Amino acid sequence: MTMNYQQQAKNYRYYTDSNVGSEVTRKTLVIVLAGGAGSRLMGLTRWRAKPAVPFGGKYRIIDFALSNCVNSGLRRISVLTQYKSHSLIRHLQRAWGFMRAEIGEFVELIPAQQRQSTEWYRGTADALYQNLDIIRRHAPDNVIVLGGDHIYTMDYSKMLYEHVKSGADLTVGCIEVPRKDATEFGVMSVDEEFRITKFTEKPADPAPLPGKPGKSLASMGIYIFTKSYLYASLIEDAEDHDSAHDFGKNILPASIPNCSVYAYPFVRKDGSPAY
Repeated sequence: MTMNYQQQAKNYRYYTDSNVGSEVTRKTLVIVLAGGAGSRLMGLTRWRAKPAVPFGGKYRIIDFALSNCVNSGLRRISVLTQYKSHSLIRHLQRAWGFMRAEIGEFVELIPAQQRQSTEWYRGTADALYQNLDIIRRHAPDNVIVLGGDHIYTMDYSKMLYEHVKSGADLTVGCIEVPRKDATEFGVMSVDEEFRITKFTEKPADPAPLPGKPGKSLASMGIYIFTKSYLYASLIEDAEDHDSAHDFGKNILPASIPNCSVYAYPFVRKDGSPAY
């Protein structure tokens, strides 16, 4: 008898049904990308990955993303590491060992293991593809993908609920930035319902926001996928030999023409930027 992925997941050694948070957050897996070298911070990253750079004494940059997860009720977290990861792994083991596996909480370390090929991660999308079997074993309904090297405070559960309510295949967190600075970001155009109609990575001439000619809508590098769409898009991208295997450069632009892709503006109740 052939088992589906949900049945296979329950046979996974580390499978647990989470008892924390709402039904939506319990069925969501968070993937934190923490393998970046941080070459522009080379004085600080010579011996450690950028997410492991100290911040405010005993903390590390990755603690912002992890604290956001826990405070949002998201406690099924996998951290993908690669570049000079010893300092990062040591910090996560010491600072985040309080999660209780018996009730479905975890911060799971996944070092680069060349599971699908002999190459290291070729891009952000390839990092997930090479660990697709592990992701499937957790049997999530939705998967949140975050960078581990960003400094901000955000309640991801609000974005998650909007993603579920809209029926989107993919939801992208975004912020308003001055148009003159938007050349350093992935920039999106949206319709009146905030459905993304176009996305360009680091454009020379960023598209302005309707009614705000001096502003552009920039990606925060926060993605929420339904599980089925994530799996399908990762497999399709892996088979494309011309792809850079990157979420911003490849996965997101390829999704817009044929799928339901929405922007989630990171704003306060009064409409002002929340960052």
